[in-house]
Amino acid sequence: MADRKEEIIRLQNQIIRQMTDYNLRNIGDDLWGRNPEADTKDTGEATPPPGFPPVPDVFGTSSQQAAVKPEDKKEEAAPPEDIEKLKEELHSYIGLTVVKAEVESLINLVKVNKLRKEHDLPTEDLSLHMVFSGNPGTGKTMIARLMSRIYHSLGILSKGHLVEVDRSGLVAGYVGQTALKTSEVVQKALGGVLFIDEAYALTTRGPQDYGQEAVETLLKAMEDHRDDLVVIVAGYVDLMNEFVHSNPGLESRFNRFLYFPDYTVDEMLAIFDMRCNKAGYRLEESARDDLAEILAEESEDNIGFGNARGVRNLFEQAVSRQANRLAKQDSVTRDELMLLKAEDLTPPDTQPDDSADTEEDVTP
Repeated sequence: MADRKEEIIRLQNQIIRQMTDYNLRNIGDDLWGRNPEADTKDTGEATPPPGFPPVPDVFGTSSQQAAVKPEDKKEEAAPPEDIEKLKEELHSYIGLTVVKAEVESLINLVKVNKLRKEHDLPTEDLSLHMVFSGNPGTGKTMIARLMSRIYHSLGILSKGHLVEVDRSGLVAGYVGQTALKTSEVVQKALGGVLFIDEAYALTTRGPQDYGQEAVETLLKAMEDHRDDLVVIVAGYVDLMNEFVHSNPGLESRFNRFLYFPDYTVDEMLAIFDMRCNKAGYRLEESARDDLAEILAEESEDNIGFGNARGVRNLFEQAVSRQANRLAKQDSVTRDELMLLKAEDLTPPDTQPDDSADTEEDVTP
């Protein structure tokens, strides 16, 4: 009996560890959180351990893009992907209706611009640098990753990889070092997309801060490498507006804005279902109203909850509670291993303290 319980706990903990490892490997995307200490982030897809069902990102798609690590000096360009397949992937994402339309419009603009050049017609220089604004967990990094592949498919970028940094990846602590640090990151990103998360942090610490040096170095690099480098900056809406308007150079180079709205409750339910399906679970039908209520309440603070990131956390917590629940049973069926119940969605109720004195206990 004890051996059976231990085996159940071991299997469930293995699943949790595998999912956690997968998420940590993909933590660079804005959808799932960040490691602000890293200079550049590994933006490739983690490979699930043998025998473990692949767990996709929150949108149910997996990036085909190769990982870019800080130590990589040279990357071989992968062959361009079929643009129609990339568009199919774009439209398979949950939500993001406005973003999808903007990306589709940009694809069409680039394609027509190329056709005009082929027919010796006048063309305008396209500024492909973009500003992504929205709360955490709304898919900004995931779309940036897709855009690098789209630009590669369209022949705009030679490699189509993505390098992700934040302030700590660009700014050094001493005079003169920031320009070198920023230039090194730019070199890694050439041929692809440089994605700067929380970019507003470069300009919010005063004129004497080294962040200004990073901005100036970046602007020069965008001009010098305008034919093979796209820069996407991301962050909260108001702060990103302030960032772009803090410098005339930034205003002239960043004129494409994509706003990423918070997810609706229905969209977050779909994200939860997708996580269940891909990881070999299913939510008990009677628990759907409970989950919708939890999502509605938690997402009132979308910044704190994290949109899709919050859904991921709810799912992983439910899996952990299910493991605790099943470990108490003498035997467990396959269906029970797959089923998440309403009681798995919330922490156990605090049990009343029987030892507490009541009014009757202290009455003489």
